[in-house]
Amino acid sequence: MANQEEFFKKVVAHAKEYGFIFPSSEIYDGLAAVYDYGQLGVELKNNIKQYWWKAMVQMHDNIVGLDSAIFMHPRIWKASGHVDAFNDPLIDNRDSKKRYRADVLIEDHIAKIEDKIKKEVDKAHKRFGEAFDREQFVSTNARVVEYQKQIDDIRNRYAECMNANDLAGLKQMILDLEIVCPVSGTRNWTDVRQFNLMFATKMGSVIDDSDTLYLRPETAQGIFVNFLNVQKSGRMKVPFGIAQIGKAFRNEIVARQFIFRMREFEQMEMQFFVRPGTELEWFKYWKDERLKWHLSMGMPAEKYRYHDHEKLAHYANAATDIEFEFPFGFKELEGIHSRTNFDLGRHSEFSGKKLQYFDSELNESYTPYVVETSIGVDRTVLAVFSHALHDETLEDGSTRTVLSLPAKLAPYKVAVLPLVKKDGMPEMAHDIVERLRPQMMVQYDEKDAIGRRYRRQDAIGTPLCITVDSDSTNDNSVTVRHRDTMQQERVSIDNLQGYISANI
Repeated sequence: MANQEEFFKKVVAHAKEYGFIFPSSEIYDGLAAVYDYGQLGVELKNNIKQYWWKAMVQMHDNIVGLDSAIFMHPRIWKASGHVDAFNDPLIDNRDSKKRYRADVLIEDHIAKIEDKIKKEVDKAHKRFGEAFDREQFVSTNARVVEYQKQIDDIRNRYAECMNANDLAGLKQMILDLEIVCPVSGTRNWTDVRQFNLMFATKMGSVIDDSDTLYLRPETAQGIFVNFLNVQKSGRMKVPFGIAQIGKAFRNEIVARQFIFRMREFEQMEMQFFVRPGTELEWFKYWKDERLKWHLSMGMPAEKYRYHDHEKLAHYANAATDIEFEFPFGFKELEGIHSRTNFDLGRHSEFSGKKLQYFDSELNESYTPYVVETSIGVDRTVLAVFSHALHDETLEDGSTRTVLSLPAKLAPYKVAVLPLVKKDGMPEMAHDIVERLRPQMMVQYDEKDAIGRRYRRQDAIGTPLCITVDSDSTNDNSVTVRHRDTMQQERVSIDNLQGYISANI
């Protein structure tokens, strides 16, 4: 655990040092849980968004995009339930004066038990080697079975408390599990209270006459209230989807873990409208499809797992999370939810407008059911970035820091480096940059020895380095170095674009 904490600190430091992510308003001592994306971070983030958009919209003929406003009519949030029920259960420690989310304290306690299981599994794996059968071990080892029973009991009790909105029961769980404040180390807890997470603001020039508006806490409602606009103008037939990427805002009291939980964040959501009665088939379809998308980025399957919800939202009849193993453990990266017809039904009720679809095949009108996929852009950046960052010891005993980003997501695809700043090499390198720039992000670098420049590109995740050397002006070729293997290949400049396309 200590090693993971040190590694996470390195992730945060590396992100800042190399221009990926900065604390917001840093020269004014920062703003808690708000971050700015630097010159490389914005490229990584945009590449992730484009990769999602292509998979979700471009590759489907029945899914279209939307960009709805952040400001929305306040009755939308009354209809959606956010005004009355968008709360976090909070608890204070009287000694440290620190405030925590009760559910997070319980989740962290479960994570510690899961860590004990992992240690037992790792020890057994080391002992038995290739003959090790993980599934058999976790189902038969007495200690692991007991740990898993503890986890199941806690989750069942937690689900009962949350479903019943039993705040006293949540506090009692924290006491019974002997959960201590991470700062004071004491169990001197207050009662659990609910806190609404929406940011409120005012619209209008005269404050007394202005309406209270909310910064949207999710992007989904902008899709639901535009259901008819999109369906009619696009002549869409059920089943069809509406996708959106946009900012959302939550007044998180316990915002932490770098960009994992922020007050201003970005979501990639798709709401898929289906016939009532088919929603669970589509739920399974999107559950499978979304995991395939994550794996297509080149991350290993063991870094992901499904987590089915014990506590379903009142509007849902199925919900699962795709969790990723971050440096601080498995946490939610994406949610897939079968939302029934709750959203369109509530907006019909509150607006007085019928949000229905006439199905010509059935010759009837109905309120479509919805299957939602919702993924955090910032969490995806953190997942990709933290998995890619590692140190390597080379054959000569030296080390290098490498950011092994999937080539399709890397901020720069190529760096062009003249070996020295003379003999026509910079001019030739600049000419290559100009040739490649219309197709991809390219960086030119002529400062320092070539080895140091390679290390810089390794640290920012550039897949390929192109070196113009003394032979280049004679044979019209360059040396291409691969980030992950450090292998080098001689490539004709005439064939360079094709070579790059085949390797990124």
